[in-house]
Amino acid sequence: MSKLTARDVAIAAGVSRTAVSRAFRQDRSLSEDKRNRILEAAQKLGYLPPSAQAVAKLSDRTITLVAADMENPFYPLAANALSQAIHARGRRLILHAVPPDEDIDSVLRQVLDYKSEAAIVTSSLMSSRMARDCRAQNMPVVLFNRVQPDELMTAVTCDNYGGGRLVADRFLATGRQRIAMIGGKENTSTHLERSRGFRDCLAEAGREPVAAPSGEFSYRTAFDAACDLLAQADRPDALFCVNDIMALAALDAARVVGLSVPDDLAVIGFDDIPMAAWPPYRLTTVRQPLRRMVAETLELIEAQLSDPEIHGAIRILPVTLIERDSG
Repeated sequence: MSKLTARDVAIAAGVSRTAVSRAFRQDRSLSEDKRNRILEAAQKLGYLPPSAQAVAKLSDRTITLVAADMENPFYPLAANALSQAIHARGRRLILHAVPPDEDIDSVLRQVLDYKSEAAIVTSSLMSSRMARDCRAQNMPVVLFNRVQPDELMTAVTCDNYGGGRLVADRFLATGRQRIAMIGGKENTSTHLERSRGFRDCLAEAGREPVAAPSGEFSYRTAFDAACDLLAQADRPDALFCVNDIMALAALDAARVVGLSVPDDLAVIGFDDIPMAAWPPYRLTTVRQPLRRMVAETLELIEAQLSDPEIHGAIRILPVTLIERDSG
């Protein structure tokens, strides 16, 4: 069988060879309809442009990490742990960073074109299209510290719900009366599960958060939200922040308004990033079992590479409350 060329794709798509070249180069002007027609014809024929052929050689024995929220120190830590574990298995990690406020489809073509053996996704939003297209290319995908309503999706996550309950239990056991929460992005499973566990545990004791503003998983937004809460006459005496970055912001806000931690205000976070243990913070927090999560993620990838029919496994790993000085 003769080698496929751009001319074969041009004939199949009913376009010129120049149009075929432009279809594979995002910086060239071409109508979306014509580009899609060309790419569909290329896929059916099994054609790869020279640039993609070179990428295919480079992508041999690689695993792609699609990551969002890289400003949260937990995810660079996770990327480093994944990279080391993947390297130890004789593979390489390729990172695709999702731009702020965009979903995973913004890097969809990069991920699929690179043709890694598998993908790990920490992005907060993964469309059904992404999952479907990866499965169509027999690319195993594992969500890392994320879950979503897709019966075919494979995921490894910590017990975010249980972690939220641990925090509420701690506040109740230490006699806190005005318990509040600073939440994250409302469309993320981490925010939803942590806040649900926290609220459910409080409700079982006949309580509810006195306030629950959003901190958007952002230091600045959480700092402003904490300052607003702590300036009130009936301010909270306990504050659960659903990640550590927001908890550090709350501790800084408490200093600004002159409150003593934990006497006037108890603060508990979630993740146990390295800064949580720094002397100025000594943050009580919920620790994710990062290394075990990494090991389980790679185990699931190996299983899917061995048997492409394996889908829908979700592993939820236990968390630990790390008691320091803040709550």
